[in-house]
Amino acid sequence: MKKTYGYELVMDLYECDKSIISSKKKLQEYSDRLCKLIKMEKYGKILLPYFGENKAYTKGYSLIQLIETSSITGHFSELWRTAYINIFSCKTYNHVVAKKFTKDFFKARRIKARFLIR
Repeated sequence: MKKTYGYELVMDLYECDKSIISSKKKLQEYSDRLCKLIKMEKYGKILLPYFGENKAYTKGYSLIQLIETSSITGHFSELWRTAYINIFSCKTYNHVVAKKFTKDFFKARRIKARFLIR
C-alpha cells in the first residue's frame, strides 16, 4: 500500500518585478504572507542570504523558511528576473492558491509549475 509522505509545489517564475526579487524586505513579506495563506507554521527565522556575486546569473537572494511540516525555498536571479520556488509539506495545502499568490506577488508574466505527491 502506497503512503503519501508529502506535497511539493515547484514553480519557475519568469519576467518578475526586479524591485521585488531584489528586496530582502519584500522576500520576508512573501514568506510571511504565504505561510499565513496556506496555514503553515514557521519553524525559526527565515534565512535570506545574498550571494553568488561572482557570476551575473547567480547573483541574488536565496530564501529558506523552515515550516513545522518541512520547508519553503526560493532562489532569485536579478539578471534573468526569474524566481525558482519550492513549497514542500507533509501537511496538505491549497497549491492552486499558493501558485496564484506567488505569481501575483512577484508580478511574474509567466509561471511553470508542477505539483508532486511524494
